[in-house]
Amino acid sequence: MDGTRAARAVRELLAALGEDPDREGLRDTPERVAEAYAHLFSGLREDPTQHLEGGFDEAARDLVFIRDVPLVSTCEHHLLPFTGKAHLGYLPNGRVAGFSELVRVVVGYARRPQLQERLTAQVADALYGSLGSLGSIVVIEATHTCMTARIAETTGSRAVTVAARGVFEEDAARRAEVLALLARGG
Repeated sequence: MDGTRAARAVRELLAALGEDPDREGLRDTPERVAEAYAHLFSGLREDPTQHLEGGFDEAARDLVFIRDVPLVSTCEHHLLPFTGKAHLGYLPNGRVAGFSELVRVVVGYARRPQLQERLTAQVADALYGSLGSLGSIVVIEATHTCMTARIAETTGSRAVTVAARGVFEEDAARRAEVLALLARGG
């Protein structure tokens, strides 16, 4: 990322808003915002599926499920954050991935300008295609600042997206099993 260029753009935005970018409280803001965006968009400089390359050969064939993975992403339409939780599962096909590696896939896709719908699909595709599982299912629940900060009536609302691949896409009973697990809270 070109931090100098990003800082200049933030400075120009502040001026366009009618602020004085040279006043004491804003003097270092352009650099701070550029630094924050470098972190928030660090997923643009990586392929999150690389985290699945180091899996383990394992005869496991039962559902692997991780719930409540915290996520922070940025709405590409307003460049405002959305925050929430990802729940992800897959059915192994002779290979499993470390739990922390699964979380790194979520983080890698979340740290880029994003749509929640796309994020959900990207994680599901990675668990299905890159990991080579029999199926994957991803549920993301998130609160979008672009909605809650602009429309007061939406405070407390969450958007929920679901992506299912392989057996979870083809077999409604398998998909319902995972969704029921989420609904029960355990």
